[in-house]
Amino acid sequence: MLKRELVETIFKAFSIERWNDKLRPMELNQMDRHAHKMMIAYCFAKYEEDAGNPVNWLEIIRGGIYELLRRTVISDIQSPVYKEIAKNEVLLNKLNEKIYSEIESFFPSKKIKKEFHDYLFTPGFISPQSQEILNAAGKYASYWEFKIIQTVNPTGWTIEKISLYLGKELEKYNHLIGMKKINTELPIKRFLDLCGELRYQIRWGHLPRIPKTSVLGHVMLVATLTYFVTNELKNPSAKRIYNNFFGALFHDLPEAITRDIIKPIKRSVEGMQEEIKKIEDRLTDQEIFPLVEADWIEELKFFTREEFDSKIRNGEKVIDTELNTKYNDDIYNPYDGELIKSIDDFAAFLEALNSIDYGIKSKELENAKTTIKNLYLGRVISGLPVYKLFEQFD
Repeated sequence: MLKRELVETIFKAFSIERWNDKLRPMELNQMDRHAHKMMIAYCFAKYEEDAGNPVNWLEIIRGGIYELLRRTVISDIQSPVYKEIAKNEVLLNKLNEKIYSEIESFFPSKKIKKEFHDYLFTPGFISPQSQEILNAAGKYASYWEFKIIQTVNPTGWTIEKISLYLGKELEKYNHLIGMKKINTELPIKRFLDLCGELRYQIRWGHLPRIPKTSVLGHVMLVATLTYFVTNELKNPSAKRIYNNFFGALFHDLPEAITRDIIKPIKRSVEGMQEEIKKIEDRLTDQEIFPLVEADWIEELKFFTREEFDSKIRNGEKVIDTELNTKYNDDIYNPYDGELIKSIDDFAAFLEALNSIDYGIKSKELENAKTTIKNLYLGRVISGLPVYKLFEQFD
């Protein structure tokens, strides 16, 4: 099961500030940016796949997760400095050795440890095609943040230089179908804007907390932890890994329209939670799905509706253990919704716990931490003892 040290390393990404040498109208952190990057990568890869070009989805998922982990470990080295270091192969290998040695004992299995090692040291572990999609998505996510910075730094002495640099960097990927569509202001640009705006929605907004976490960063935390937990299943199929990661990444997508509604409000009146869900579905149909390609809608519905049910094919509900015994094959399109739900709750538990550990606590946070943990006492989902995730934080 996931080790506490790895969980805490990943959670650190919420505290790694970006653009901290510039006047900012809001805090911008590494977790939020990486979540947006992976949503953009999903769209770019979808366009390439629709055009008949090969897409290795597992490479894209791994490349995104392990790059987040790498950046979290070396958070004190800013991107411009790292780019210069990367030009020196000997120095880069030494830095990677330092990164690996620092966290190699944190990994839950030899398989995951090897994946991270290969990401750092094996050329071609992420193919050029997959890396190009990830790089393009990362540049666009940075550019999206820069537009926020630019509004409050119009005369900053490096602003024009950064604008020109990012413009040239984005031009390198104009051959990608997704980048072309964004440049022509098609609805997909508005969809990616909506995804990016999830960083404006602060979770637990009625409570003081450190660090503050947004809906955007929260879904990246859930998706990352879900990837590691899914890989603890026995030989999970490629489609199961894909569904679990992107299902976790997009599970709160409707909140781009409805905003984050806290659970006490949803549960305050009988039938309220069900009615809110109906409203979410209707508004998502009206405001979000028209912005993406028609061929993608059913999959996004699969990720955002009954998102915490274990299911197969086009939403057929199954018992969680059946995903191991009967449906662990790409042809069934398996999806561990109950497992994702447990990680979603675990992420909320971590958000409350970390604030308490920082000394910013309240009755509500203490109650949430205890209540969530008690929900999973002795719980086993999809054959995994998820209760052990919480027990590590006793």
